[in-house]
Amino acid sequence: AVAGGAAMEAAGSGGFVLANLAEVVERVLGFLPTKALLRAACVCRLWRECARRTLRARQRIAWVSALEPGPADSHALVRALGRELEKVHVLPQTVLYIADAETFTGQEMCHEQKKARKRNSKETALALERLLPKRCQVLGLVTPGIVVTPMGSSSNQPQEIEEGEAGFALLFPKIDGVKIHTFHFSKDVKNRVFDESKFAEAGLKNNPDLRVVLLFGYNSWKSGATRFLHQIVNPLNEKSIILAGGQVESFTSLTSENQQAQPGDACGVVGLAFSGPQIQSATVLLDQDVADERTADAAMQRLKAANIPEHNTVGFMFACVGRGYRHYKTKRNMEADVFRKFFPSVPLFGFFGHGEIGCDRIVTGNFVLRECNDIKDDLLHGYTTVMTLIHFGSTK
Repeated sequence: AVAGGAAMEAAGSGGFVLANLAEVVERVLGFLPTKALLRAACVCRLWRECARRTLRARQRIAWVSALEPGPADSHALVRALGRELEKVHVLPQTVLYIADAETFTGQEMCHEQKKARKRNSKETALALERLLPKRCQVLGLVTPGIVVTPMGSSSNQPQEIEEGEAGFALLFPKIDGVKIHTFHFSKDVKNRVFDESKFAEAGLKNNPDLRVVLLFGYNSWKSGATRFLHQIVNPLNEKSIILAGGQVESFTSLTSENQQAQPGDACGVVGLAFSGPQIQSATVLLDQDVADERTADAAMQRLKAANIPEHNTVGFMFACVGRGYRHYKTKRNMEADVFRKFFPSVPLFGFFGHGEIGCDRIVTGNFVLRECNDIKDDLLHGYTTVMTLIHFGSTK
């Protein structure tokens, strides 16, 4: 705005006229990242209206990635967000961030030589949330390993980071025709039966536009955790909905309108639900028999055959900690590399966790996979990888 004012003064009355033509103002504001655009919106009514129109048109998903460890006083993802949010061209409405459990939660203090890297996970999560817009809904997870596409281009090579400090934050703007919301179901120690009316409250039942549910179990080592996960997953196991996710170390953030404080040792399920008739999605399961490049190729060909449009699409990979380079006989990055071969321009994100949720399934606008018999797909697995594509519709 200051630069614009200086240019107007220099150009005299001609600059004043140009700065008051909506088409010209909108064109210029279109080059600004979101934070600068919001500041420019304070200049006058015309600039405010132009900024609003510009923001509404920005419906592509953005992300911030962190792949390099740094000083002990903050996590790499916090530093990357603090730096990169000044440059992004979207206004985040929903954020999914995932970071490595070892450094995010300060568990490295158990290694004698790394005591200096002790961190408090709550403080780290709060520092991260403070960087994001106040009305933004945030879901934060920590997991044993990270799958991330380095920022800059959706065609960058995705990385499987099985050890070390890493993380990413997926920034979802408001997308026309798409609704994204967080949910959380915590196991009630008093009741063995889950109250399924909570599904409707969370928009997971009686919602004809529901297309994809990403769900994540936490504290899976607790007694009754697996049974509780079945109580959540089984009622949602419908052919018209993609279910995918896995078991994480813990969740560190869940900011939404209906957030409730939970005891630290509780177990439960958190997730994101994606609703909208334009959403298309597909998922495949790479089971234990997928152990080399040839069999990984065959699995990815099944995903490719779903014919999900690749523009405005995000890929997710939820893998077992037992896979990765150990499973592929020391060949690193195998599954992410195979994904990139078949999907050259789709960014891939995910984690290595303690169990996987998903199956082979396709949900598109003109083809819903429903022709199976009444037997439900088995959705809970171990020592597997779930690959998922979510397409959010065409962008203008």
